[in-house]
Amino acid sequence: MFHRSRGAIALAGAALLAAATPANAYLYWTMPNFSGPESRGDEPGIGLPMPGATDKELTAHLLWNMRSGLNVAALQCQFAPALMTVGNYNALLRNHDKELTEAYNTLTGYFKRTAAKTWQKSLDQYTTRTYNGFSTLHAQRGFCEVAGSIGRDAIAQPKGKLRTVAIGRMREFRNSLVPQADTIFYLKQGVAVTLPSDAFTATCRDRKGREIACKA
Repeated sequence: MFHRSRGAIALAGAALLAAATPANAYLYWTMPNFSGPESRGDEPGIGLPMPGATDKELTAHLLWNMRSGLNVAALQCQFAPALMTVGNYNALLRNHDKELTEAYNTLTGYFKRTAAKTWQKSLDQYTTRTYNGFSTLHAQRGFCEVAGSIGRDAIAQPKGKLRTVAIGRMREFRNSLVPQADTIFYLKQGVAVTLPSDAFTATCRDRKGREIACKA
């Protein structure tokens, strides 16, 4: 009886984990939901304020934020080689160098237009603060997991289309900087797992049916 009950518990637990574990999660059993809507680049929390920026400048702003986040991930997430944050980032620079250079030039033009004689200092402060804005400790698991996914998505894009990833996933990237626990520890509405009624009270018996001490 004891061994059958223990087997039932193991099978039930394995079934729960198999059903709940997404194939693309590495640092979690079940990924927290970091998703968010598309971004223009001027929403609060996406990046530093860009007053007076044009649509083109806001798109460049999104791209540079995503590039900065993936750069930070390449440094901070090497404890999880399977996420390939270093390789993804290096491939990003190779595959999309033209679009990233255009984004940087557009940002340079923005600061020349809005900061006049202090444009270089303003641009340097912008890039430094943008990088620092992705540094995290307590939310490292979520940040690294999402960075790995975004990196894979980014290098798969055709040349000239990297902005679509920044527009679609920058809110998710920012959300990943908020610490989240593994969702396997939360009961989801409408999901229940039933174990045998004697799962934790099973007794062991000998061949004659007499109760004896259980052995592991």
